[in-house]
Amino acid sequence: MPTSQPSVSHQPRSQSAASSPEPRGNGPRNSTSGLPTDILRGTDKARRTFHVVLIKPSHYDDQGYVIQWRRAWVPSNSLACLYGLMQEARERQVLGADIDIDIHAYDETNTVIPVHRIIQRIRRGGGGGLICLVGVQSNQFPRALDLARPFRAAGLPVAIGGFHVSGCLAMLPELPPELRTAMDEGITLFAGEGEGRVIDLLRAAHAGTLQPLYDFMDDLPDMQGQPLPFLPPEVVRRYSTMPGTFDAGRGCPFTCSFCTIINVQGRRSRYRDADDVERLLRANLAHGIRQYFITDDNFARNRNWQTIFERIAAVREELGVRFSFTIQVDTMCHTLPGFVERARQAGVSRVFIGLENINPANLQAAGKKQNKIANYREMLLTWQRARVTTLCGYILGFPGDTVESIRADIELIKRELPLDVLEFFCLTPLPGSADHQTLHKAGVALEPDLNAYDLEHVCTTHPLMTKAEWLGIYREAWDIFYSRDHLERQMRRIATFGRNPLRIMQTALQYYGCIRFEGVHPLQGGFFRRKVRTQRRPGFPTENPLLFYPRRIGEFLWTYSRFLVYAFGVWRLYRRVRAETRPKDGRVPAPYMDTALRDPGAQRTEDDPLDTKGSADSALVAAK
Repeated sequence: MPTSQPSVSHQPRSQSAASSPEPRGNGPRNSTSGLPTDILRGTDKARRTFHVVLIKPSHYDDQGYVIQWRRAWVPSNSLACLYGLMQEARERQVLGADIDIDIHAYDETNTVIPVHRIIQRIRRGGGGGLICLVGVQSNQFPRALDLARPFRAAGLPVAIGGFHVSGCLAMLPELPPELRTAMDEGITLFAGEGEGRVIDLLRAAHAGTLQPLYDFMDDLPDMQGQPLPFLPPEVVRRYSTMPGTFDAGRGCPFTCSFCTIINVQGRRSRYRDADDVERLLRANLAHGIRQYFITDDNFARNRNWQTIFERIAAVREELGVRFSFTIQVDTMCHTLPGFVERARQAGVSRVFIGLENINPANLQAAGKKQNKIANYREMLLTWQRARVTTLCGYILGFPGDTVESIRADIELIKRELPLDVLEFFCLTPLPGSADHQTLHKAGVALEPDLNAYDLEHVCTTHPLMTKAEWLGIYREAWDIFYSRDHLERQMRRIATFGRNPLRIMQTALQYYGCIRFEGVHPLQGGFFRRKVRTQRRPGFPTENPLLFYPRRIGEFLWTYSRFLVYAFGVWRLYRRVRAETRPKDGRVPAPYMDTALRDPGAQRTEDDPLDTKGSADSALVAAK
């Protein structure tokens, strides 16, 4: 995987937020809650409410506006995990029988955070509250700080947890400036995972005895029997297809230098069991949730994969429900006996695969030793035969990359590999990765603005490309792969496996459409971009409404009129390919064949472009 986020992102991962130092406020403090007595005045002290507010922040675009949609695409497993933990704490009445715990969850990618309403609600409750900014990745940290500040100004406890905090504490010798700034402003930092710790943190928040920093990176919890991820239906409905999310395992045994998973969630894999998964499916089914994103960085390395797949298949058959799953796997998972077949029986309809690169020297340099590019075609054909959509990640900017080599590599992928979706990322030294640690120790210049660490921007120097060239080829890569002729080739390929070419049309509109017309990576995408005039990054002016709204209307019309023209052209292409590939009047069209569909075992030769022995780039690097 190119990043510790789905989720796309994509990068989607289980992280926990915690609590913060003493709340600020005017007047003396109540000895029980730690809140100013003026907040408690006028409330019923016999029955009070402690409010827990969970917020998954978004991040800013290049114009300073929060990236937000009417409906987001990728759910937040961090948010679901924390909600499940808080729900258990509420059921156990951990703050006492006279204190109700009220939980509210917000994902800023699809919701405008009602900051002032939250403050008023907590003050009316009489029992205090805790604001948790959860699952915060590096590119989201500036936005998280900006969200935290009005809550702190109102005297409320705020905590930030997630991959950025955890990664920095795991890999850096001292706290970076942005974490020190957060602590100076009275925000608690939480590193690690919340299972087994949330109850104590809630009690500390209620008592006003929170510490500035909690570091549990050396004590990662087991997952069996832990509270299950859950989001209430009113939150799930704000995503495009009402998806559920859960992690059946955490951690990864591999050593990819660009990845934060191994340093944040550990090299030792930890797992839920099949009973946990079945309970989650049955509970969510009552709310109409049938589609899931399993956020394990590599589900194929979950030792319980077979039992989980078999249990899901049994539940599907028992209830007559067509569950659908997206999983993340490595490039060798198809060699596990029965893995692909059982995945399809369980309802896996999409797999995300980290190809990362096709240059063996680049893979070797990144520690991606498990990727064997000579097996890529065989792996992809196995998934195609199972009628599963393949989404592959590809990283641009390895030390051996040039503009010309990247163009040539993408053309090679188009010709040789039968994949459905290719997502491009800039190689980014994410805090928490070995790459970042190495560059930090060496004093190499890194992009100071964390908002740019979203895998779409260039954050460090490259030995063979300027920043402009690197960013330019990143944007051009999408155009090269999603060219009209290649879309037609892809449609004809999947039709040979009895799949509807409509799938290629849909993915092209979603993935390429998002990057081309909205300028946002599809792992941060959604339906109908929303921009709030007053929610702009500090340092950018708040626009006059007489200028903002007419410009925004024009922007919207320009974006979606161009998108509709493009969509119509792709739809016409689909209709033509569909008509030419489906049986008509009892006659079956001649089978389609190209290089990517040929048996890799029969075709491979010493000069096969996908064979490591025949890689010109590999030979060139070795010669140097």
